[in-house]
Amino acid sequence: MRKITLEEYVRRKLKGKGLDKALSETYSEWVKGKIKLIDPNPPRDYVSYLSNPAYSLWLWLMVSTVFLTLVSISLSNIVLFKYLRYVLGSIFVLYLPGASLIETLYPVEEELSPLERLALSIGLSLALVPLVGLALNFTPWGIRLTPVLTSLTFLTLALTFLASWRKYLEVKKSIARTSQR
Repeated sequence: MRKITLEEYVRRKLKGKGLDKALSETYSEWVKGKIKLIDPNPPRDYVSYLSNPAYSLWLWLMVSTVFLTLVSISLSNIVLFKYLRYVLGSIFVLYLPGASLIETLYPVEEELSPLERLALSIGLSLALVPLVGLALNFTPWGIRLTPVLTSLTFLTLALTFLASWRKYLEVKKSIARTSQR
């Protein structure tokens, strides 16, 4: 069977139908596994994986959320940043550590549904953050704002970049399987 672009496939579906109907049918066929979408220009190496938003947007959103959280905490004496600190701080503590661990443990999107990822992310964050606090309690720094921020930042970023490496390896495996066919 000849490989065609997604645009060509949708154009064939358009005959006698509206664009929304053709796109809806195409999406439905993709979800059911009747058609397979293949990236014509997959990343060649890890750096190109990180620089391609189609693959790594999730990573840069997590990193930027961590960075914005740190900025909002450092500028919390300004009223606007005080409320932003509450929102971003809650996400930073209650979601990001668990989300980065879930992405590391389950790098393939199809392994878990989005709702399962969300629930496990929150649950694992609620388990990881107290463990970080427990570990900090036995250090000379103790449980204060700066050590907690630093350790959660390093934990989240380390797990996030480990997850991106695992996802990159999965992309490489997928490319190798596709090229063997």
